[in-house]
Amino acid sequence: MMLRTLVVDDEPLARRHVRRIVERDPDVAVVGECGNGRDAIASVAATSPDLLLLDVQMPELDGFEVVAALAGTPPERMPMIVFITAHDEYAVKAFDVHALDYVLKPVERERLLTAVARAKQRLATPAARDEARDTLRHVADAALARRRGERLAIRVDGKHLLLETSTIGWLEAVDDYVRIHLGRTTHLVRGTLQTFEQQLPPSFLRVHRSAIVNVDHLREVTTTPQGDYRLTLQDGTRLPTGRSYRGVVAELLQSFTVGMR
Repeated sequence: MMLRTLVVDDEPLARRHVRRIVERDPDVAVVGECGNGRDAIASVAATSPDLLLLDVQMPELDGFEVVAALAGTPPERMPMIVFITAHDEYAVKAFDVHALDYVLKPVERERLLTAVARAKQRLATPAARDEARDTLRHVADAALARRRGERLAIRVDGKHLLLETSTIGWLEAVDDYVRIHLGRTTHLVRGTLQTFEQQLPPSFLRVHRSAIVNVDHLREVTTTPQGDYRLTLQDGTRLPTGRSYRGVVAELLQSFTVGMR
């Protein structure tokens, strides 16, 4: 059974080196090379490789973003992944996305062939292969969902704006509208806070029936004589919290607290 392999690296010499090593294995068929992440995604769809020898650091899309973009690939066409990179700091992250293996640059022949041998063994065992591909696909789905949560699409003046959620300080309800605060810039869009709350990432917290705050923008939390909280954002904005949200803010403070005096 031939191991159909796709080599992805933005450095031509690195691609050539990897290809020469794996092509010496009679059970490996290199079905293509790619110099960037976008081409890799297209090539996976076109060639259905069994194995992706994937560089981590690349322009436009890095190796982990390629894996996330493959989330919609049918399970039977999801390739096994071996990451190749010059930086061992990515090792833990590589195994977090259930990569088959992780090879450091400069790539040594025996180390790469060991990774290829693992791929061949898994290819020859359908149950193990399918389990690995299903796991990788689910991880890719989760990564893609997280990436989508980093953007928020709103309609303003007949066009869609894609906002980086990390730039949003807070949102407030204004009658049938929601005002989105990005520093000195604001956008007023029709909708409810509940709808936005469902679309925003976990860093956003409902602290009042009329306000959602990005906790990454918090600078200070003070307690009022009535036992409520007052939030101060990085830009100086001050927001009261509703009585029914005391517990939520208290839990947030507890998660931030590392010591007491």
